[in-house]
Amino acid sequence: MKPAEAKPDPSPRVVASAPGSLMLLGEHAVLYGHRALVCAINRRITVRLSPSSDDLVGIGSDLGGYQAPLDNLVDHPSFRFVLQAIRQHLGQLPSGFELKIDSEFPPDIGFGSSAAVTVATHAALMRWIKNEAATNQELFSQSLETVHAVQGRGSGADLAASVFGGVVGYGTAPEFQPLGISVPLTAVYCGYKTPTPEVILKVEQLRAENPEKYERIYSEIDSAVGEAVSCLRNHNVPAFGKILNRNHQLMDEMGVNTPELQEIVAALQADPEIFGAKISGSGMGDCAVGIGYADLKGLDYTVHHLEITPAGCEYQE
Repeated sequence: MKPAEAKPDPSPRVVASAPGSLMLLGEHAVLYGHRALVCAINRRITVRLSPSSDDLVGIGSDLGGYQAPLDNLVDHPSFRFVLQAIRQHLGQLPSGFELKIDSEFPPDIGFGSSAAVTVATHAALMRWIKNEAATNQELFSQSLETVHAVQGRGSGADLAASVFGGVVGYGTAPEFQPLGISVPLTAVYCGYKTPTPEVILKVEQLRAENPEKYERIYSEIDSAVGEAVSCLRNHNVPAFGKILNRNHQLMDEMGVNTPELQEIVAALQADPEIFGAKISGSGMGDCAVGIGYADLKGLDYTVHHLEITPAGCEYQE
């Protein structure tokens, strides 16, 4: 009698997840060697990797599906970061595989979805290849290479949050200053987003017209990050909130504020449950963030109550 063929194991071999993130301080200035402050949020992206017996790569998520052979990974607009991450490990991959991507937040709001999926994908691939977890430094380095390949520029601050978790003081050297601190956050999406590379280009053009102004702004932001780290270590949330309020003014001076963002930030700053608020991210759309929980029922925008999570990139056994 012919023995029955073994059925493939349907369970995923590697499961890795990484948190989304929000920028607290340092937008744009961090690209010029100044410090930033970024945090991981309690919304995650999970990547499940299941090896296959052929050379095909399959990707499935709420954004759709993708399939291609390992030697011909054609681009796809929904999976640019994932595909670039795979390309960086092509010479080490033992076979094709399936990736299933699940996200606890939509990709079109400023919660660092590109960074989180990049970190989680690299973590899963490197664990599969090496049969051991990558170090935080390896994971960050590979992920930053992906971001630079896909979008040309990027500080890596959001990657640092997705790798380390918690609050991270960050510099592009790179330097990491993880802080095991959690505070409540209210994030509000303004309804639209300008791509980060476009905002960076606009700010660079404005800076070229008035370099002294922007160096003054960036220097004040750098000092604010140092003060904010001290405030957080001493659990002085009111003082930290005042720093956020001032840095919103600095982002307005930069030219990245909008009427919608200003309306949101003003509502957050006026709420008695909020210690301070500002634009989060590159600006010209996307999100504002406040320290504390506020319902903002009179505001016609989507409100998210979040927490800073100490958990960075993780594996599930």
